Amino acid sequence: MTHAITSDSSTERVLDLRASRKALIAGSLGNLVEWYEFAIYAYMAPIFAPLFFPSGNPTTAILSTFLIFALAFFLRPVGAVVFGRLTDRIGRRPVLAMIIGLMAASTTVIGLLPTHAHIGMLAPILLTLCRVGQGLSAGGEMGGAVSLMVESAPSNKRGVYGSWSFVGTTLGFVLGGGVATVLAIALSDAQLASWGWRVGFLLAAPMGVVILYLRMRVDETPHFKHMTIERAAHDPSSEVSSAPQGRSLIYFLVTMGAVVVYNAVGNTFMVGMPAFLSKSFEMSFERSYLLALITGIIAAISMPIFGAMSDRVGRRPVLLGGSVAVVVLSYPLYAMLNFGFAGGLTALALAGVLIGAVGGPMPAFLSERFRTRNRATGISVTYTLSVALFGGTAPYIITWMASATGDPLSAAYYTLGCAVISAIALLTIRGVDRDQHRAALED
Repeated sequence: MTHAITSDSSTERVLDLRASRKALIAGSLGNLVEWYEFAIYAYMAPIFAPLFFPSGNPTTAILSTFLIFALAFFLRPVGAVVFGRLTDRIGRRPVLAMIIGLMAASTTVIGLLPTHAHIGMLAPILLTLCRVGQGLSAGGEMGGAVSLMVESAPSNKRGVYGSWSFVGTTLGFVLGGGVATVLAIALSDAQLASWGWRVGFLLAAPMGVVILYLRMRVDETPHFKHMTIERAAHDPSSEVSSAPQGRSLIYFLVTMGAVVVYNAVGNTFMVGMPAFLSKSFEMSFERSYLLALITGIIAAISMPIFGAMSDRVGRRPVLLGGSVAVVVLSYPLYAMLNFGFAGGLTALALAGVLIGAVGGPMPAFLSERFRTRNRATGISVTYTLSVALFGGTAPYIITWMASATGDPLSAAYYTLGCAVISAIALLTIRGVDRDQHRAALED
């Protein structure tokens, strides 16, 4: 089955819906594996932190482990530039295959590392190197996968198709949390600390092989093929740049600012929440993992709904509504955590809907802000800079705020403040940029 789409230059190209669905599956499942591998680190951090950072203070060990967690996020912008430029120059398919290979290898090696008791300071050094590999590969993953999926989508369904990219990342968190929960339930504390924590990392190997196979079977997008033809014809306007051509720095900063709220709520209410609940509210690992799991499932279910909504009313209204809701609800949600498991369940279920509201339309929003010739680079750089500053640091910041102030509710001000940044950025979008969901993707 085929579907005709047109570009701004009125050049008709044909969208093969079968190839479109293959791109959707390969992109979203690749994101799932990519983020499973990041999530399993966060979920297992309280278990293996003392093994790599022995200390008399458990909080110090966890914070040290989260600092290395954040390091990979700070390396993402480097990976974004390197892999983003490669993706825009040689294609979505080959670079995405390269990325998933690097990520799977880096994560598998973590599961094989000797601990501090065996090789001393070399253990945290090797752990850091593995996180470097994860950070560099993840830096290019988002831009390449989102470009693949949105450029392969029917023009009136970019919001829905793009949302599955973040559904994949969210389900990666869910899968990581599910594996962590099963291990915590099935194994004793001694078994989990001795060898059980390694299982989650070693599962990256077979998952990586499956996704590599799927990505090698995906076609290039019609938009990238058309751009390649233009480049071969020596069209100067088709040259690839690492910056959003024709856009101002303000345009770039507004785009990055809009992503802040998603990174903040995703990395606090899903990734960092198990460690936060166990440290600040003395909740068992099993229960805290389960709550994070429920949050991710609800977020994954709601993302396509909000993505479809954005196809009808626009990306900006949905994202702005979600950001305002995060501002209003952040403190009440953290307050609910005081009421035990039932309160936590209610709070984190609502948080899942908020994640869906600010995450569902985001991939299409980012794709429509850049041209095909630099879309992967533009998405990767804006997203990774935002996640480095406001996402990777989130578990560390909320744990530190609660510990420093003695008030777990103080962590609410982090998500609240990040949501304010995104709301302000979205309010500055005016004119034709408000209706980008109705326009064809630019080459």
